[in-house]
Amino acid sequence: LTCSCMLLGYLFCFASCEYFPTVCFLFYTGFQDVLSNGRTSPITYNKKIQGWSSDQNKWNEKLYPFWEENDPRWKDCWRGGKVTTKLVTDSPALVGSNVTFVVTLQFPKCQKEDSDGNIIYQRNCSPDFPAVQDQYVYNWTEWIDNCSWENCTSNHSHNIFPDGRPFPHHPGWRRRNFVYLFHTFGQYYQTIGRSSAIFSVNTANITLGKHIMAVSIYRRGHSTYVPIARARTTYVVTGEYKIPLFVSMSQKHDRNISDSIFIKDSPITFDVKIHDPSYYLNNSAISYKWNFGDGSGLFVESGATTSHTFALQGNFTLNLTVQAIIPVPCKPVTPTPSLPTPAELILKLCIYFSFFNPTVTVEASSNSDPSAPIETTEDNPDGGCHIYRYGYDTAGIAIVEGILEVNIIQMRNIQMTESQAENPLVDFVVTCQGSLPTDVCTAVSDPTCQVSQGMVCDPIIVTDECLLTIRRAFDEPGTYCINITLGDDTSQALASALISVNGGESVQFRWTTKGIFIFLGLLAVFGAIGAFVLYKRYKQYKPIERSAGQAENQEGLSAYVSNLRAFFFPKSTERNPLLKSKPGIV
Repeated sequence: LTCSCMLLGYLFCFASCEYFPTVCFLFYTGFQDVLSNGRTSPITYNKKIQGWSSDQNKWNEKLYPFWEENDPRWKDCWRGGKVTTKLVTDSPALVGSNVTFVVTLQFPKCQKEDSDGNIIYQRNCSPDFPAVQDQYVYNWTEWIDNCSWENCTSNHSHNIFPDGRPFPHHPGWRRRNFVYLFHTFGQYYQTIGRSSAIFSVNTANITLGKHIMAVSIYRRGHSTYVPIARARTTYVVTGEYKIPLFVSMSQKHDRNISDSIFIKDSPITFDVKIHDPSYYLNNSAISYKWNFGDGSGLFVESGATTSHTFALQGNFTLNLTVQAIIPVPCKPVTPTPSLPTPAELILKLCIYFSFFNPTVTVEASSNSDPSAPIETTEDNPDGGCHIYRYGYDTAGIAIVEGILEVNIIQMRNIQMTESQAENPLVDFVVTCQGSLPTDVCTAVSDPTCQVSQGMVCDPIIVTDECLLTIRRAFDEPGTYCINITLGDDTSQALASALISVNGGESVQFRWTTKGIFIFLGLLAVFGAIGAFVLYKRYKQYKPIERSAGQAENQEGLSAYVSNLRAFFFPKSTERNPLLKSKPGIV
């Protein structure tokens, strides 16, 4: 009888594993035992991640041995040293989007993976690395080159995962000699690959907040798979009111972009970066609502970049609200149940009061998830349905007086003696707008403004008006590109010019904007005068029809005009022309 009871107990346990998986922990090793490494208690989640399996499944410990952290077999699991692994993620991820994980194996010194998936030694990678006779650390190609997919080793089930499922039959399966087993949220995912693996998980059925992703890596062996490394990392799933975003602020004359101090009367550029590596929001309508805190009101933008100018000094609080309208498939309409007839209602009440306690206590389901996002699906004006996601950001900034503009208004050459002729001196008269500067820097470069030839910085004291003279020495006469920068604690501005420095002569601007316009203006004036002279000189003469009386009255005036024209615009360059213009001269 005792044996029969024990047998029935075992049969009941194994038959109940499908419905009560926690009972089976007493009789076999499960994925939860191996992948959690004893750090968490068995947990069953009702929400299933697509493509993942419950960690209550049985683990094939014969093909995939499990070692504790302090097991001495870890020292011999890899030839030539210890393999480490790096697991990274692109978290945080907005609920409903994908979060991606990348795991990379780092082999011992002077080892690498070749194109066939084998592990080889790198020749001459280090002077102190001892010479090795064999090129291969692991030559898996030789192990499996003469076998088929179904019978690759003496163990016919060698191309299977720990849960008994077969490997995916990829064309390059011989080059994938590592098994990656990922574990999170009470579920696991298994795949094969080379020295690195990448995969993505959809977060629609993952609880909001922080979670642990663990990975265990096995390598191919002759008869079993050998554990070589483990790694863990934290990832975050954010809710519908926490779109991951970052706001960067920049300004033209700002000296330090990280101190949140900006200049009055100069536009500040705000650029919003939404962290969406899986492109979950690509087809969404995104709007940006700005409140700059200076009383200017609310601004709604459709683009991620905007600018704003503060007209007053002081401290201000910036508030940003990002709204994303995401199109989704509409859920099927659930038909409304019909109301029971009076006879059916009386019958149900009689049955209830006959068999049940009329005192009813309604409790929340123990399986409810308080952190699960609330999906609000609404009709879209253009057809279909959509859901809303929001993101917020707040920042404090300070607005101060700053240097807005610098101008070089004059350059003077300093007369020098013969002994100083090799180092010409130039005085630059500079003005600025805004606050008073506290330092000045002069950068000198070649005429192309590409190759720097030196920079000199000096502190200055300006008490009243921003008008100062800067004296600089040059190594030799020539053409230089010069940048003069005036700055204070929070801002800086510069002016540039291309100059020609001559030993004892004047210093001139070369091809400044004002010089170019003056040159073009003078050129236009001289061109107009020349065109007028040529037109008068080479214009073809056409006689005008007139009466005999008019000809007689105007004969004297015509002769006078002809003589005057001949004097200013001679038609012949001959000194002694044969024909004279005056009548009576031969």
